[in-house]
Amino acid sequence: MHVPTLGLSPAEPCRPTRLVFRFALWLAVLAYSLMNPGARAAAQQPSGVSFSQLAAQAQKASEENRLDDAARLYARALAIRPKWAEGWWALATLEYDQDHYAKAAAAFKKMVALQTKNGTAFAMLGLCEFELGHDQTSLRDIQKGIGLGLQTNPELRNVVLYHQGLLLQRQGRFQAAQETVEQLCLQAGPSDTAANVLGMALLRSAAKEPPPAGSADADVVLRVGRAACLAGQKKYDEARPAFELVVAENPKYPSIHYAFGLFLLELRDVTGAVGQLKQEVANDPSDVVAKLRIAASEYKRDSAAGIPYAEQAVKLAPAQPFGHYLLGLLRLDVDDYLEAIPELEIARKGLPREPKIYAALGTAYSRAGRKQEAVQARAVFARLTEEAKKSAAENQPESPVAGPDKISVGDVPPPTQ
Repeated sequence: MHVPTLGLSPAEPCRPTRLVFRFALWLAVLAYSLMNPGARAAAQQPSGVSFSQLAAQAQKASEENRLDDAARLYARALAIRPKWAEGWWALATLEYDQDHYAKAAAAFKKMVALQTKNGTAFAMLGLCEFELGHDQTSLRDIQKGIGLGLQTNPELRNVVLYHQGLLLQRQGRFQAAQETVEQLCLQAGPSDTAANVLGMALLRSAAKEPPPAGSADADVVLRVGRAACLAGQKKYDEARPAFELVVAENPKYPSIHYAFGLFLLELRDVTGAVGQLKQEVANDPSDVVAKLRIAASEYKRDSAAGIPYAEQAVKLAPAQPFGHYLLGLLRLDVDDYLEAIPELEIARKGLPREPKIYAALGTAYSRAGRKQEAVQARAVFARLTEEAKKSAAENQPESPVAGPDKISVGDVPPPTQ
């Protein structure tokens, strides 16, 4: 599978010519060389005619589009000088361009071992791993590359974003996938390639491929994705009627009211969102995440109305810590702090490093007159908050943990102290 070009047509998924993508990679090579003069200098150090001749011949073969010869010559030069980072980069991109993904991945691994802060090389390694079917390591390396920073090439950045969104969707991390692909829609414009991924994410499908073309499922997925892509472009006036129409025509389709509800939450139409989420629960009473979305939406607006949905979610999924946290928050908000404390303590056991849980416990303990425990909880909150800030400052990439999408602690505000 070649790298898709996104944003060129709103109707058809497009793929670039090899020339276009090779040009993008050539620009990245040029930028890398300019930003890393030491790498070029190392290549030019007089360490024997053999190396210099091989390097020059490899470059000439590459420029003449003799890719097999170029790859062979680069490999010979690298056998003489294995720390030649620019050579590994050139070899890796040549192999990638010929769909030799295992060889390209091996070369990119050598490259990132020498240049541990080269985000573009990590992202390209991730793209190779995607083609090899190594989804977990692919997502890890793509996210690391994005975190370190990519070369300023729009097409390459869009390709990397697309694959990140696709991998997140496949892992069932739907909210993160939605955010990634909506960002892509904003940067690259609409495409049905992106819309299919976005539609599956919003409809909570972790399938590796969209539904068969021409099927009723394919129509719903694509239309939901197109509406969400419009939302990603901030074209809310166009997105809303598109959502309304597909929902009206498919009122029983799994997760369709959930998808529309998320869109309405983005518009801050909480009343409309809660109505859609309740429709989803009516279609599927076992939908824990929809119940939690309702409860979280009602927090501080009408916490008493949210409590029954949080209680139902906890009953359906007692092992999910967030349900207990949310139920504790809602009870705390209606001043039922004695009932809130046991729920928050269960949540703490499941999420021992989540600062907001300790903030909530500090408030609940204080109201219950348990002053020492309140002080201890707030101290832990302060420590974990500082650790989280330090981790964010170090730009550590998100851990690619597989599993179903879950509403998280970050989706609700902290309690009033």
